[in-house]
Amino acid sequence: MHRMSDRAVLHVKGRILTGSDEVRDGLWVVDGRITYDRPVGARDVRTVEGWALPGLVDAHCHVGLGAHGPVDRDVAEEQALADRDAGTLLIRDAGSPSDTRWTDAREDLPKIIRAGRHIARTRRYLRGYAHEIEPDDLVAYVAREARRGDGWVKLVGDWIDREVGDLAPSWPREAAAAAIAEAHRLGARVTAHCFAENSLRDLVESGIDCVEHATGLTEDLVPLFASRGVAIVPTLVNIATFPKLAAGGEAKFPRWAAHLRRLHERRYDTVRAAYDAGIPVFVGTDAGGTLPHGLVAAEVAELVTAGIPAVEALSATTWGARAWLGRPGLDEGAPADLVVYETDPRADVRVLAAPRRVVLNGAVVS
Repeated sequence: MHRMSDRAVLHVKGRILTGSDEVRDGLWVVDGRITYDRPVGARDVRTVEGWALPGLVDAHCHVGLGAHGPVDRDVAEEQALADRDAGTLLIRDAGSPSDTRWTDAREDLPKIIRAGRHIARTRRYLRGYAHEIEPDDLVAYVAREARRGDGWVKLVGDWIDREVGDLAPSWPREAAAAAIAEAHRLGARVTAHCFAENSLRDLVESGIDCVEHATGLTEDLVPLFASRGVAIVPTLVNIATFPKLAAGGEAKFPRWAAHLRRLHERRYDTVRAAYDAGIPVFVGTDAGGTLPHGLVAAEVAELVTAGIPAVEALSATTWGARAWLGRPGLDEGAPADLVVYETDPRADVRVLAAPRRVVLNGAVVS
């Protein structure tokens, strides 16, 4: 039994989804933390009813990033609040030029796991986003971002090469392998932006931990990813923009435009093949830059459209994603970060778009 403090108690009545096939009847929030034991002497109790999930995870998000690079703090705050109100309470920030450490002191904003700033090849990425360097400097920059981040480093694995007129790898294999090894030595995992096919084998065989987008994942590469346990974050709501991007660049780079269209056309087959092979798949929206924040429900629905079972798509933004990132779910004593819905999200993931209540650090914030 838990003795009471002066802080109000929250009682979440209904069904608590603590795992893919684990359901509990209600929980309590005392001093901002979860308990499944009814507290002694609870008087000032607020009750919320419904179906509860752990706070959703957006594993590819960019707080502090706008279309032209870093944004002011008030804009970054608006981004974080949009994610929070959509139920995203844990973000893996997959590259940002902004310093968002100030959010850590805000109990009303999502928790952020940072990957530091993108590391790209010179003039081979969006202007204002990344450190733009040459291969000889890659190890040093990876070490720098590994020390600045929260256990992750983000590489730009491929981008358009104007001389080729198409997507091409950013890094020689030897440079990538040395940089990934240095990140691992420093206790950080490495992920990489990759649209195309021809950057993937070298990065996976060099020990990379995750690939963002992974639209270039082909039948011959699927077993390699699966055997190495390399996760993917497909960002399908971002890949939906490929036809528009292709149309905008076709006159100058027709080969690149045609390539983007092919990657877009097979996007669902790519994700389903990865899931069927046992490759870990997680939810990420690529919010920030040009995409709005708060798209996590849409991305879960896209995974279901790709053929991933609903409960597994939910896991990709809840239980499974939190375990992958080393953060708790709805465990006894864990911070009370949860989202309550009117109906069972396992029956229809579209309910994620309409949270009844959002609870962050034990407080009802939305």
